Amino acid sequence: MGKRAAAFLLALLLAGCGGGTARTVELDGSTAMSGVVAALQEAFRQREPGIRINCSGSGSGAGIEGVLEGRCDIGLSSRELTEEEAARGAVGRMLALDGIAVIVHPDNPVSALTREQLAAVFTGKIDRWTEQGGEDRPVAVYGREAGSGTRTAFEAALGVTDRCAYRNEYCSTGDVVGNVAANPNAIGYVSLSSVNGTVKALSVDGVRCRLDTVRDGTYPICRPFLLVTREGTALSEEAGAFLDFAESEEVEPYLAMAGAAAQAW
Repeated sequence: MGKRAAAFLLALLLAGCGGGTARTVELDGSTAMSGVVAALQEAFRQREPGIRINCSGSGSGAGIEGVLEGRCDIGLSSRELTEEEAARGAVGRMLALDGIAVIVHPDNPVSALTREQLAAVFTGKIDRWTEQGGEDRPVAVYGREAGSGTRTAFEAALGVTDRCAYRNEYCSTGDVVGNVAANPNAIGYVSLSSVNGTVKALSVDGVRCRLDTVRDGTYPICRPFLLVTREGTALSEEAGAFLDFAESEEVEPYLAMAGAAAQAW
């Protein structure tokens, strides 16, 4: 995650926290979950003004490792846990379901692709937009860095794990959005919650990436947002209170405002 993006997320998460000796909860992990966590933090602050939520956006793998090594209370993962992580004691708790939106520049005339076409584009088999009904321009494939939960989930959904031909790899969701917005030839992928007016989300297999299609399972590229703890390690009273709140039905409207589909209680 870039320094400016990290500073922005931290500012969001600490907004409104008072001075004094506030009790703290340390979170670390997926940058794709920043909007969701910021919404939950603000809601939790209103309930528990004496507890401060600190969050670092180091990526899903780093967040999970942070929990296992005791460097943070709760990890944030935007992918499923690996067998190795689970064997070491990592426990994933489903917070929400997220759609991974495929994004292009708003001026790109292409508005829909199939998973098969996407797999061909991201592996370099299709390298010009004319082959997809666009202009005669080269395709610039952008993605996340190795270890990113978004990258892991996206490549797995298309069956192209470790086979993508990226022109550029970025260390945060915001960097992918910003660079796709700046390049008419670019294509990338980000969390649905991060899509804004600077980019255009493509339909995939004829289904638009929206909160309702993620919730009903019709959008084909989805992944979990997990809160990660360590088996056998007791949480502090503050971290336990935040986790209980995040797993309650009370958070559903906050998740929806942040663009994530709440789990079924």
